[in-house]
Amino acid sequence: QVQVVESGGGLVQAGGSLRLSCTASGPIFSINSMDWYRQAPGNQRRLVATITRIGSTYYADSVKGRFTISRDDAKNTTYLQMNSLKPEDTAVYYCRAMIRTWKEGWNAYWGQGTQVTVSS
Repeated sequence: QVQVVESGGGLVQAGGSLRLSCTASGPIFSINSMDWYRQAPGNQRRLVATITRIGSTYYADSVKGRFTISRDDAKNTTYLQMNSLKPEDTAVYYCRAMIRTWKEGWNAYWGQGTQVTVSS
């Protein structure tokens, strides 16, 4: 069974940095895009950043120039380096990976989320 697990969240002061990690495990044949979403209380879950299998990236306007997404395919892992954090970045951050398993086709797998809190 495929599992996606995030880590690296925590409490940080405004202007600080955090690095989130997301690792997929299980009967994985291939991973296509890997994404980071976030959801603040009372808000919808929104896309923050995406990285494709060939390394193309996309960022939401609100994080451009501050966040960097990367991936290590040997480890089935994606990272989100978050710099110059602002209180409005406070949210639960979720990882989503488009994974093809040996027995099934492509499916989206979500992690359980990791809390990021930025104090002013």
